[in-house]
Amino acid sequence: MQKKVVVFSQIDSAFLAQLQEQFAVTVIQPKLGDVNAQLREAVVDADGLIGAGRILNEENLSTAQQLKIISTVSVGYDNYDLNYLNKKGIWLAHTPHVLTETTADLAFTLLMSAARQVPYLDQWTKQGQWTRTVGTAQFGLDVYGKTLGIIGLGHIGAAIARRGHYGFNMRIQYTGRKPKPEVATAFNAKFCDLDELLQSSDYVVLAVDLNDQTKGMIGAEQLGLLQPHAVLVNISRGAVIDEAALVEALKARQFFAAGLDVYQKEPLKESPLFELENVVTLPHIGSATSATRHAMMKLAYDQLIDALEGRTPRYLVNQHF
Repeated sequence: MQKKVVVFSQIDSAFLAQLQEQFAVTVIQPKLGDVNAQLREAVVDADGLIGAGRILNEENLSTAQQLKIISTVSVGYDNYDLNYLNKKGIWLAHTPHVLTETTADLAFTLLMSAARQVPYLDQWTKQGQWTRTVGTAQFGLDVYGKTLGIIGLGHIGAAIARRGHYGFNMRIQYTGRKPKPEVATAFNAKFCDLDELLQSSDYVVLAVDLNDQTKGMIGAEQLGLLQPHAVLVNISRGAVIDEAALVEALKARQFFAAGLDVYQKEPLKESPLFELENVVTLPHIGSATSATRHAMMKLAYDQLIDALEGRTPRYLVNQHF
């Protein structure tokens, strides 16, 4: 009997066509109404799921009778109820590494845009306000030779450190669950606790996974430790920062600026952040280049096929139930 795959978000049309050649495919259609109801009906006899950006848990997966794998086109997996998947013996595969360099590029884009007030000055110029030599209100911050603090020295954090160390002669320091001397040695990076990093870094970049330990790790108290000239960049997950506290700190000009690619609620259609000139807001585009998204989709597709053909996918979140 032909295996069944449920596509639970929009995916590349070429890969969708390949799936349709090999399997019975059901595509979830948000325009048709209740997505959870569609999922509960579709997963009854499904063998595999593929997609991204949707919360999957007992509520919409409880009817599944033979589900083997969920292949997410993402590195992060906080949308998935891992405890429930483990209980049911359902594999969760994700797509690490292929987006490392692109996301690190985006981190530096945010860092430099916030440091030099690029969005504000772009609008300032377009609005015809450049009528004389710029004044101190238009001044930015130097990046070269400054101290870069990275919260989470994983693959992406290390790629950010490499850019700072070799490209901008920055002093690198980092924090996390434990020191990583094998990574840190290459960049002469110093391991320190969170408070020390916040107090002594010119630039702070959040590059951690979202979990019980990191959720809300940056609140009003931590924001108060930043230096007045500091720039805070978040490319991890919005829930790592207390967003209300961040808004208040930016309004009060407690530190120079923030660069954000992620938020507590996404998509972010309205927010007090939009009223502030000292924050750069991007629509969660860390991996959003054509080449990287294609590589992520191919990896997710390949891992789905591996599981459905009896092989163990390469990048499993929960290989051991």
